[in-house]
Amino acid sequence: MATDTKNLTPNQREFLEHPYYATVTTLREDGSPQTTVVWVDVDDEGVFFNTASGRAKPRHLERNPRLSLNVIDPSDGYRWISVSGRAEITPEGADASIDKLAKKYLDQEEYPWRKPGEQRLIVRIRPEHVEAHGLD
Repeated sequence: MATDTKNLTPNQREFLEHPYYATVTTLREDGSPQTTVVWVDVDDEGVFFNTASGRAKPRHLERNPRLSLNVIDPSDGYRWISVSGRAEITPEGADASIDKLAKKYLDQEEYPWRKPGEQRLIVRIRPEHVEAHGLD
C-alpha cells in the first residue's frame, strides 16, 4: 500500500541504501519533463543525488526547483519509492559524495569519469510527497 508522508520510514531509508538506480524528473523551460538515471543516496538529512555543473538537471532546477525521484527494486518491481518535492543544490561535500556513490554502485574508491575542472553538485530533495509500495 502506498503512503503519503514527508518523512521517510526506517524501511524506506534502508531501501534507498541499496545500490538501486533511480530516475529523476525535472522540468524543462517549456514545462515538459526530462528524466534521467542517477545514483541515489540517503543520510540523516534525507534523499540526494550527485550531478555536475553545466548539465541539464541543475540548469532546470535552478529555474524551477520541483522534481521527482523514483527507485524500483530490480528484483521486485512491486517494491518502490517515489519522492517528490523541491531541490536544494550545493557544491559542499559533492566531491566526497560522488566518490562514496562510486563505492556504492561500482565498488571503486573514486568516481572514474571525473572530468578536469568539473564542479560536482549535491542535489538534495526536500520532500513534499513520499509514496512507496512493498516497504512496510
